[in-house]
Amino acid sequence: MTTSPSIVIIGTGFGGIGMALELTRAGIDDFILLERGGDVGGVWRENTYPGAECDVPSPLYSYSFEPNPSWSKRCAPQAEIQRYLRGLAGKYGLLGRIRFESEVTAAEFDDATGTWTVRLADGDVLRAGIVVSAVGQLSRPALPELPGLETFTGAAFHSAEWDHAVDLRGKKVAVIGTGASAVQFVPAIQPDVAALTVFQRSATWILPKPDTDYGPVRRALFERVPPVLLAERLAWWTLCETVSLSIVDIPAIRPIVSRISTRHLERQVADPVLRAKLTPDAPPGCKRGLFSNDYFPALARPNVHLETTGIAEITPTGVRTADGTLHEADVIIYGTGFKGTEFLWPMSVTGSGGRKLHDEWAGGARAFKGITVPGFPNLFLLYGPNTNLGAGSIVHIIESQTRYIRQAVELLRRCPGHVLDARPEVEAAYDAEIQGRLDRSVWNFCTSWYRNAAGRITNNWPGTVTGYRRVTRRLNLADYRLAPAARAESQE
Repeated sequence: MTTSPSIVIIGTGFGGIGMALELTRAGIDDFILLERGGDVGGVWRENTYPGAECDVPSPLYSYSFEPNPSWSKRCAPQAEIQRYLRGLAGKYGLLGRIRFESEVTAAEFDDATGTWTVRLADGDVLRAGIVVSAVGQLSRPALPELPGLETFTGAAFHSAEWDHAVDLRGKKVAVIGTGASAVQFVPAIQPDVAALTVFQRSATWILPKPDTDYGPVRRALFERVPPVLLAERLAWWTLCETVSLSIVDIPAIRPIVSRISTRHLERQVADPVLRAKLTPDAPPGCKRGLFSNDYFPALARPNVHLETTGIAEITPTGVRTADGTLHEADVIIYGTGFKGTEFLWPMSVTGSGGRKLHDEWAGGARAFKGITVPGFPNLFLLYGPNTNLGAGSIVHIIESQTRYIRQAVELLRRCPGHVLDARPEVEAAYDAEIQGRLDRSVWNFCTSWYRNAAGRITNNWPGTVTGYRRVTRRLNLADYRLAPAARAESQE
């Protein structure tokens, strides 16, 4: 089947739903959303591991124009966040515009017509004037490259693909990875397992989690006196903006963060040997900062062992470390994060003149303002290259991007038959500026998912959300070529 909506939005997480809401609020309704899963929510649909919740306060981790006075706690659990997105999709009539179980495999631009052909895994084809990718940076789980990975005879799964059919009670469990997900699910499963071995490659700065339950009185106050909820949002926004400044512009803030984290560790871990293992050797902010009040206590429990020796291989019965020790396990859980630098993969995206997006990005993904790529007219990215945050709410970044893209959509609607293409020299100058700022950032002091194999920081924005809002406030036509479709290729 071939259909022809004006705009195709790929994904229904915060980015896709946010884009649809921005268009709807502007009176633009000729769009369709494509979702590979059976429900909205993106990562908040996929990540159902025990203890899954947001580590950014929910009054901030929500759309500014749709505050939610009903959060049960400051750092809302996964199910509530997905319910928030599903509720907005229903409220604004988006559910009827979503095609579920519709995975995009390819998108191809036609220079002659100025349209995109979007191909789905089920064989369906859509044609659209504009494509917005909202697949995000953290949608594809990453497994470690370890010898013997497939030989393990017990249950094994990634935390983002949690197998709820596996009963962990009384089992010997190995957890590989100590990132944001592991910090949440390790304390959740620790009381039930017989033995838990956590394999840590490097220690991470962990700060106290600013969580609290929102009782009925607080929720009623939020609902009846909206400025109270707004004030809490503003307070957390201010704190996050301050922390963001430490990453590039004001490194003097970093010692404050490290002192808070160190005191948190000292208060919760009495054993000096375990404490030494959990003390980072990189400056705060180099890797994603984590928040938890129960991770350290869980690691100190008698049935838990923190292993810092490197892993040599996976065997049929467990995990063998470089010192030759075999750590037997009934279950292996991989808390090893996502393929964050492989933007849009595995979709095949072909732009003007037959150029392949993944060839263009062979040295690392890059985009003008993280949103547009030269040679790929009328294609817009949400949560694209260099728009991730070291501190703060990604929802704020997404709102800035959807407003910018909405301006582009309105321009194209005023100029039917035209395409909008970022000027290569403008994108190159922008990228040079961003990379120059990133060279001064704390992210250069360690290896993390923020950097690709060549060391280029492809994921993060080197500043505050206010700075990004300022950069994306207005679409400047001088940054683009606006041309009739048939001339788009000839004017390169």
